[in-house]
Amino acid sequence: MRVEFDFLAVLAQWPLLAKGVAWTVGLTLIASVIGVALGVAFAWVRSQGSTWLKWAVGTYVELIRNTPFIVQLFFVFFGLPAAGIKLSPEVASIMAMVINLSAYATEIIRAGIDATPKGQIEAAMSLAMSRAQVFIRVVLPPALKKVWPALVSQIIIVMLGSAVCGQISTQELSYAANLIQSRNFRAFEASSQVASSSVWPLPVRWPWSPPCCCAMKSPRRWTPSWWAKCCA
Repeated sequence: MRVEFDFLAVLAQWPLLAKGVAWTVGLTLIASVIGVALGVAFAWVRSQGSTWLKWAVGTYVELIRNTPFIVQLFFVFFGLPAAGIKLSPEVASIMAMVINLSAYATEIIRAGIDATPKGQIEAAMSLAMSRAQVFIRVVLPPALKKVWPALVSQIIIVMLGSAVCGQISTQELSYAANLIQSRNFRAFEASSQVASSSVWPLPVRWPWSPPCCCAMKSPRRWTPSWWAKCCA
């Protein structure tokens, strides 16, 4: 039996692939900004909030961390309409990704907050700074610096998990690959474009992870030469 591969048949559909990459990156960027922001807020609640708020956020975090992402996605897209909330596939995908990322980001950021020395917080409060000022100016910057590699890794995991969003017709890359193989029956060639890490995750995460991790260590030295050295 002779097997012939025709990758050109898949590459001829490059507009669909490009659209899929654009949607994947777009979903990741939006979900990352909102998810990390919620993670910071929830981490503050778990560290300094009232007892009932800590319990509520803790329950949310444990519930999300102990359920598969695809279950969360299906609940948002198929479950919420039963309650009268109907969302488009793209909005449902962003909401599910935000919910998932915020839960993991909460614990990651909380670890950095708990690692902040108490003497540093007491010194800031002795300067008559409010609790909000202490958190934003004294606690949060070093906390993010400590946990930034883990936080970026979690964002990358969410980006890779966005392939599941094609199950509800979100036009990301895996959806484009399924559409292409339904047209030319080149399942291996189409799937390999998605499965290979050198095709789509690597160009997104390579320029992101090392500079972001380095940037948090020395934000005052952001120059073109410094970025080139950091990315090397």
